Amino acid sequence: MPHILAGLLTILFRFPRLSQEQREIRVQVWSREMLARLGVRLVVKGTPSTRGPVLLVANHISWLDITSLHAARYCRFVSKADVKGWPLIGALASGVGTLFIERESRRDAMRVVHHMADSLRAGDVVAVFPEGTTSDGVHLLPFHANLLQAAITAEVPVQPVALQFLEAHTGQRSLAPCYVGDDTLLGSVWRTVRARGITVQMVFGEPQVALGRDRRTWAADLRATIEQLRQLSPRV
Repeated sequence: MPHILAGLLTILFRFPRLSQEQREIRVQVWSREMLARLGVRLVVKGTPSTRGPVLLVANHISWLDITSLHAARYCRFVSKADVKGWPLIGALASGVGTLFIERESRRDAMRVVHHMADSLRAGDVVAVFPEGTTSDGVHLLPFHANLLQAAITAEVPVQPVALQFLEAHTGQRSLAPCYVGDDTLLGSVWRTVRARGITVQMVFGEPQVALGRDRRTWAADLRATIEQLRQLSPRV
């Protein structure tokens, strides 16, 4: 809790005086410290894009995914609108530039796609979870294609990212950070803290461009790529 409050105070009182680059560094440092406080080790394989414009596409397992990706590379997330109302977390998400979407609203999805395209054209790194919800991390869910339209419209590359939580001592998949089904946020946080010895591993693939693919074809290809990346280094 103190670390979350410290992050919120930084956003409220220090961010207005900082450049965008300085803000991004602060977010990355805060995120790495948050993982450390939770006892989660970060392992990054592959090379995150050093600068935008680029759209990161990752699989989605946990409430911890966003912090983990921020720890590896600052980006602007597209998140469900519900997160905006979460105590403290919503304020943090808003402060670091998250784009919120009402997933049930087709009109709102188009609004967010236009906003994403504008951000990408401005040189931002934007990140999405095309599964649309969390999975148990064992199998990938189908990828929704709508948000990929932003990369096609802005004519920017997409970088696939495979995310896994592993038990540090065995290298096997850890289900502790999962936030799926009947899981509560508090319960998932408590499991993660109790488990300790968790490694979050992210494998960054090579950036790719549409090459004439429509968003549905590209979404299917990205899903296949992320599945392959998940098999590259299943152990820490």
